[in-house]
Amino acid sequence: MPELPEVETTLRGIRPHLEGRRIERLLIREARLRLPIPPDTPEQVAGQTIGALSRRGKYLLIGLERGTLIAHLGMSGSLRIVAAESQPKRHDHLDLILDDRRCLRFHDPRRFGLFLWTPEPPGIVRVQHPLLRGLGPEPLEDGFDGDHLYDLSRTRRVAVKSFVMDGSVVVGVGNIYASESLFLAGIHPKRPCNRIGLARYRRLAAVIRAVLGSSIEQGGTTLRDFVNEDGQPGYFAQSLRVYGRTGEPCRVCGEPVRQTLIGQRSSFYCAHCQR
Repeated sequence: MPELPEVETTLRGIRPHLEGRRIERLLIREARLRLPIPPDTPEQVAGQTIGALSRRGKYLLIGLERGTLIAHLGMSGSLRIVAAESQPKRHDHLDLILDDRRCLRFHDPRRFGLFLWTPEPPGIVRVQHPLLRGLGPEPLEDGFDGDHLYDLSRTRRVAVKSFVMDGSVVVGVGNIYASESLFLAGIHPKRPCNRIGLARYRRLAAVIRAVLGSSIEQGGTTLRDFVNEDGQPGYFAQSLRVYGRTGEPCRVCGEPVRQTLIGQRSSFYCAHCQR
């Protein structure tokens, strides 16, 4: 599943090709995504000029003269810039055709993504739209720190990994980044969140910022082929410490990395380094 750095990488890849362009039309091949695309969407967006692109959590916001397009990649989606006349592939569900004869093409084999238009501008959408208004702070912006985590955790008893993956606590800390951040902070993923002190939460928040920030920067430096329909998205190349390394030696102490289930998600940790 695309996580926050991948979504940010996508944003950076498509932004220069969309901002300032006029939408000629929206071609929908398959409207049955996670939320069905309303049939009047093409007429709502046709002829509009695209303004600024932004991100809220894993949602991409495409600002228009009137309203906002909200896109989400779901579990398997991707967005690419291709020639408008290029032959669509299977699971290419829609084209946002631009005035330079290129298009933003949405590919989603599992159809868990979404592509919706709303009449509100991006600033209103970020705080009031039903899909976004319950989201917690962005991990790389003001409003997220160890004090925030500590304060919210006092009345909860869930495992700390589930706690930091809760989008109402902080957005964008997916399974990979939760596992990696907890390892670097030395916190066992099953430890109840209300049994972690302020100092350790401050350390964890700093690590989350560093891990996500580094992954986004790596994504930016390896970005490729957002204008090539045969290319792969420019996701970051990372050296994972624990995620997906069950049985392999911990990079710090040499003990085998362990795997467990937390909230029905595979979780990876070092029993020696994480307490």
